[in-house]
Amino acid sequence: MTQHDLSNWQPRPVPQRQPLAGRFVRLEPLDAARHGDDLWLALQGPDPALWDYLAYGPFASRAPFDAWLAGNAQSQDPLFFSVIDLTRGRAVGLLSYLRITSRDGSIEIGHIAFGQAMQRTPGSTEAVWLLARHAFDDLGYRRLEWKCNACNARSLRAAERLGFIYEGLFRQHMVVKGRNRDTAWFAILDSEWPARRDAFERWLASDNFDAEGRQKQRLEALREAPAAAPPATA
Repeated sequence: MTQHDLSNWQPRPVPQRQPLAGRFVRLEPLDAARHGDDLWLALQGPDPALWDYLAYGPFASRAPFDAWLAGNAQSQDPLFFSVIDLTRGRAVGLLSYLRITSRDGSIEIGHIAFGQAMQRTPGSTEAVWLLARHAFDDLGYRRLEWKCNACNARSLRAAERLGFIYEGLFRQHMVVKGRNRDTAWFAILDSEWPARRDAFERWLASDNFDAEGRQKQRLEALREAPAAAPPATA
């Protein structure tokens, strides 16, 4: 394996509580008071499987949910963001940075809880893209991780669709809600990011969606196909 020269490497900045804007969604630092009503409606009920592989939830009543949100809003690692649907103007999900290791330039995306209205939408892809782009392009991280329960088929499919590379299985890694968790590890490296960034940008472009909002080309296909060269000018 080639060893990169990192003699000039400097620890990367820690991500801050700042909004990140996209075309479909905006990520805002989690604010329990401002986002609580929307998130309670989005995350409680419509998708009972949402909490199956998370270490917390579902919540039987509003008070423990609000306490959970308030604790997350104060956390720096994980650093939580609410996902604001720009069409609805309301919070429809959560996700975070975590295991932020600025010394080594490694960071993870996780704690993903997208309400049913957000699942399988361009906004759900854009939310992850916004965190990935910020980590690589703005903060200069070398490694972006994705980890999930090896039984979580939805998360496994999402990692592969989004371009994360499977790196292996940590057997009997954790005990979550009284059950064993084997953890699947995925990552994108900075050397792999430019091709993935290009595919994300092409997938999210307005001309990749028809009048009903259906995708014309899949994200995976765009990663495999090189971008067209710009037309020659006279």
